[in-house]
Amino acid sequence: MSASAPSRAGERLDLASSEVDRSSDNRETEIDLGTLWQGIRRRLPWILLATVLLSVATYFWSKSQPDVYESSSSLVTSGSAAVPGLSDSIVRASPLPEGTLQEALQGPLVLGSIIKSVEADSNFPADVRRELVDDLRKELGERNLSTIELTSRLDPGGNGIYTVTAQAPTAPTATRLANIAAQALLNWDRSRALSGVQRAQRSLRAQIDEIDRQLRAGDLETLERDTLVTTRSTLQRNLAQASIQAEGITGSLELVSPAVEPLRPVAPRPLRNAVLAGLLTLLLGVGIAALRTVTDRTIRSEDDLLSFGLPTLGLIPRLRQRDIVLSGIVRAAREAGLYEAIGFLRVNLLSQLERRPGQRIMITSTAPSEGKSSLTATLADGLASSGQRVLLIDADLRRGTQQEVWDKYERQHVWRQLVGDGGARTLQAALQTPQNVQVMETEPGVHVLPAGPGLHDSLALLNRTDLAAAFALWGKQYDLVLVDSPPLLAIADGLVLGRAVDGVIVMAEEGRTTMQAMRQALRRAQGSHLPVLGFVLNKVSASNREAYGYSAGYAPRTGATRS
Repeated sequence: MSASAPSRAGERLDLASSEVDRSSDNRETEIDLGTLWQGIRRRLPWILLATVLLSVATYFWSKSQPDVYESSSSLVTSGSAAVPGLSDSIVRASPLPEGTLQEALQGPLVLGSIIKSVEADSNFPADVRRELVDDLRKELGERNLSTIELTSRLDPGGNGIYTVTAQAPTAPTATRLANIAAQALLNWDRSRALSGVQRAQRSLRAQIDEIDRQLRAGDLETLERDTLVTTRSTLQRNLAQASIQAEGITGSLELVSPAVEPLRPVAPRPLRNAVLAGLLTLLLGVGIAALRTVTDRTIRSEDDLLSFGLPTLGLIPRLRQRDIVLSGIVRAAREAGLYEAIGFLRVNLLSQLERRPGQRIMITSTAPSEGKSSLTATLADGLASSGQRVLLIDADLRRGTQQEVWDKYERQHVWRQLVGDGGARTLQAALQTPQNVQVMETEPGVHVLPAGPGLHDSLALLNRTDLAAAFALWGKQYDLVLVDSPPLLAIADGLVLGRAVDGVIVMAEEGRTTMQAMRQALRRAQGSHLPVLGFVLNKVSASNREAYGYSAGYAPRTGATRS
């Protein structure tokens, strides 16, 4: 890289940072249908699993519930009755205001009479009778009926049909309970009409008693006595007529259809309940997934990184954790077919650099555990496979992992003399005596300088050393020097190391690294004038790999070929 290359990279970073500051808020709130579908698709297996499990659980739970039978009886109310008069041969009660019958049904007069009728009815099985009585008493206390329900279809004049519905564990019990409830309402309605006639009877008897008292006094004049006798005779006739009317009194309700014994239970319905539970779970799961996608502020795709104004140099697929544990990251990367992904990264990286030996590239991230050390190792392996010599320096002096990474690949390592005679075998020691350093040959073309044991005051050691001179001395015989750096937001070591390299690659982990964290990391890099070349998106999911065009299906052709 020429002397002006770092300055050009710094200028690009300045422009990118200013662009991010102007538009990041708007970009983070934007979301398209493709992004929304990707967010739902990532969570779809869990949504479907929850849907199936809840549907199956609902089905078997519903199937275990006792049967519930339902039977209905119908009452009709019609006509607008006149005010009862003593001249009427039949007295009809006045129409019921809307809602009156419902209040009466759940009140102590009607519901209390229903409870008494159920207790006295021997047609009910003893255990069912006790259960019904207990339920009805509880509903009476709470004024919330569920065993017996009343629905109505009335016209504006108050005329129409009332339907009394009863539920019970057996069909005969439901039928009997519906008829009892309907009869209780008819009795209440008739007693309502009868109460007016009874009041008239009491009034007439009181008037006759008063006239009898006056007649017994004996000090009345003839005309006054005759008048009282005539009045008493009229009252007697009215009382007799009231008694006749009391026998023919009728309410405003009439029975239209008694309850009929149902053929099948109305509950439970396992299949219906399972389907409904599944649909609700599916809708709720999709809704939550969509909401999580809309509110997600993590980096999910290359498009998210484009908003920072720097190129994305590579997209590295996610490896199975089991393969990494068993084989190590380098061997697992080879076996998992990351050759294409590392190849893209290698080509894009080299296109950013000039053709001269010893160029130094620092690989860092925003936070720990985003995969920068693994990427550095696999990139070194990929560069070596293309015939280049690579020096890998583990500069994470607090949590160096390159020794562990390469031990997984090969336990027995050969140490080669880097500079001088004998000397340091860790970066900690090499920074104190940079003229005498040995490196570990992990594979042909790849030499590694491990970090050494964890060092708490790593920044002080880095500041005391001329890093640029040391890296230049060590990298003379290599095509590239890869520096594994601590995360930019964790400690300040990366900012010091970044001033001694020719380019910086910032790692982002799909679905974990946040836009805010990346923005802060770039601002720190800008403040320290680091030559940031671009990004690498790590642990890319299978769905995104398909979208980006990585395909395991584009393999070498085997067998016969067409002429």
